[in-house]
Amino acid sequence: MGVRFGEFVFDSGSRELRGRGGPCRLSPKAFECLTALLERRPQAVTRAQLQDRLWPKTFVADTSLRRVITEIRAALGDDERRPRFIRTVRGFGYAFCGAAEEDEARRAAEGTAACRLEWGKREIPLREGENVLGRTDDAVAWIDSPRVSRRHARIVVSDGKATIEDLGSKNGTSVSGRRIDGPTLLEGGDQIELGPVLMTFRAFHATGATETQRSRR
Repeated sequence: MGVRFGEFVFDSGSRELRGRGGPCRLSPKAFECLTALLERRPQAVTRAQLQDRLWPKTFVADTSLRRVITEIRAALGDDERRPRFIRTVRGFGYAFCGAAEEDEARRAAEGTAACRLEWGKREIPLREGENVLGRTDDAVAWIDSPRVSRRHARIVVSDGKATIEDLGSKNGTSVSGRRIDGPTLLEGGDQIELGPVLMTFRAFHATGATETQRSRR
């Protein structure tokens, strides 16, 4: 996912936030939180959803999330009382409130390939950036099985390539029969197993411009 807002460019593939002065320093938790807010913009994201994404299966105090939001605001030069980008939704959570648009360079890269999952008769498109698989509400593939964790695994799509990573699930994730223990590059036709669920990864690459058909006379 590549997004431009204000004087900033956000790139989930290279995991960079750049401003006029160059790269902005963000901790991994702050970068992940900003990713979640940009993905759901302009909708608000609950505190519980953000905490579950940043600290899966771990109890943390509300102050931990507030520190992450404060770090993001500091990097963006944002003001909580007069926000340009990060809005506090009282009693609920946070939302990205700034004007934003997809980065044209990133959009062109995204157009080179379309990635998806086949699950039975379903076809699940994968977006640029993070795609969560599991039982959480924001999963691209919601799997109703007690053997699948809430945030079981994720597939990160960047520049037409897709990498899958297990998120500390109880029953693990396998690719083409091999249990993975770190980020693993996916290839077309790979079989993905999450508990009892079997999916197939597909990547369709563009082959160039459509030719104009000549009229017959």
